[in-house]
Amino acid sequence: MKSRYRIIDEKQLYFVTSTVQKWIPVFTSEKYFENLTGSFKYSQREKNLKIYSYVIFDNHFHSVLSGNNLSQTIASIKSYTARTIIDLLKADNKDWLLNQLEYYKLKHKSNSEYQFWQEGFHPQMIYSEEVFRQKVEYIHFNPVKRGLVREPEHWRYSSAASYTLGVKGELEIDDLE
Repeated sequence: MKSRYRIIDEKQLYFVTSTVQKWIPVFTSEKYFENLTGSFKYSQREKNLKIYSYVIFDNHFHSVLSGNNLSQTIASIKSYTARTIIDLLKADNKDWLLNQLEYYKLKHKSNSEYQFWQEGFHPQMIYSEEVFRQKVEYIHFNPVKRGLVREPEHWRYSSAASYTLGVKGELEIDDLE
């Protein structure tokens, strides 16, 4: 991954974004969301991934994360979800989506028929409590800004309700230590 964004300190929190290739809307039904959230849950249990905030949309997600081997964990999440969601799309006869994922596949990706995720995940180190609050607010208010809900806690695939209402969301939220 050639990028100015890199994990440089495994002990820090990072704001992470990952986007479906060409912003194609794939997370449009429960089973596709569950595939991604299930991969995050697995990584929390098995790979010591810590999730402090998140939001998942139809074509991308934002999160604040930390963990050992964070780059490797995110790569694993993306690899697993790409393979399994492509299998789901095939089973669901979503040929138009598969055609898009094939058409927009980068030329150097010769070992696969499709490209689900854009390359990289743009980690930005969170170096202060103020930046942490800014990123969490950005994550939580993103569905409101996009006109999807009136209140941040109304977006199901977000940690906003965990923060404001103390309600358990789709993913378990870790406390800052």
